[in-house]
Amino acid sequence: MQLVERHVIKRADPRFTAIDRAAFASKNLYNAANYVVRQSFIQQGVYLTYHEMDRRLQDHEAYRALPAKVAQWVVRLLDTNWQSFCAALATWQEDPAKFLGRPKLPGYKDKQQGRNLLIYTIQALSAPALRDGVIRPSMLDIAVKTKQTNIQQVRIVPRIGYYVVEVLYERVIVPAALDGALRAGVDIGIDNLAAIASDKPGFVPRVVNGRQRSPDQVDQPVLQQAQGRVAKPLGGSRDDGADGAPNDAPNDAPNDAPNDAPNDAPNDAPNAAH
Repeated sequence: MQLVERHVIKRADPRFTAIDRAAFASKNLYNAANYVVRQSFIQQGVYLTYHEMDRRLQDHEAYRALPAKVAQWVVRLLDTNWQSFCAALATWQEDPAKFLGRPKLPGYKDKQQGRNLLIYTIQALSAPALRDGVIRPSMLDIAVKTKQTNIQQVRIVPRIGYYVVEVLYERVIVPAALDGALRAGVDIGIDNLAAIASDKPGFVPRVVNGRQRSPDQVDQPVLQQAQGRVAKPLGGSRDDGADGAPNDAPNDAPNDAPNDAPNDAPNDAPNAAH
């Protein structure tokens, strides 16, 4: 079973700058590779596969700015986008009525604000650091503590104003101890979520409502007992206003989302900004 451990890296975190620089380099490679694929498709009608693109780009400045394994995943993700486009285009050609218009070519990421996903396989992570419970990606001067040991992959996902480090790891499923002689039945209902019964000795059949309880459905004796513990102030009723939870909590995700709208202009060279 594959699970994910997440770490949020905000702007104030010292590791943010290094991650942001790498995500910017990933964007540069994505745009550079996309330019080559687009020009081949537009001018020659030829779709360049992942393997062909990876071979062509290995000496490119944007490719060499990232670890080889990470750069390969950038090209692979672009290839996935192009395969989706080609599949949509074929469907559109068969039945245009299914679409609002002709599918658009995969576009570029914004030259200034654009950032791209970073994927580090186990080969791109420091093995000695992993043995100490620390994730140190190749060519990225950061350290992220982890509780996991059977790590498969680390992804750094760009968000608006922060990054999420996702640690993908495997966990062995341990079957629960079952008694094959016992049986249970679940009947999914309409008014109720389910009715459950079992032949296990001592099991009480039950009906699961499944709907959220309103305040009027709260057990009245329990509610009255709780209310009786609240001391009433002298000379008036107690204030039932604020509950101690501030409503003006700061929003750590600023509204400065990058503009990733595709640029379909004929001269679409993706000049990388530095």
